[in-house]
Amino acid sequence: MPNIKSAKKRVNVIKRQSEENIPVRSSMRTAVKKASKETSNQNLVNDAIKKIDTAVSKGIIKKNTAARKKSRLMKKVNSK
Repeated sequence: MPNIKSAKKRVNVIKRQSEENIPVRSSMRTAVKKASKETSNQNLVNDAIKKIDTAVSKGIIKKNTAARKKSRLMKKVNSK
C-alpha cells in the first residue's frame, strides 16, 4: 500500500477506471466469441468489429491487438 497521499488517490482512480473498463472488455470478448462460433451471421461479425473498435477508442486494448483480433475473425469468416 502506498504511503504518499497522491499515490493513495491514484490507487482509487485506477481502481475506478478499471471497473469502468470491465463491461466494455467483457462485451467485446462475448461478441468476438459469438461471431467466431457463427461466422455465417454477418450481423454478429459486424457487431464484434464495432465492439473491438470501441475498445480501441476507449484505450482498453491497443491498436495492433484490435487489428490482430479483427484479422483472425475475418480469416474464420472467409474460410467458410
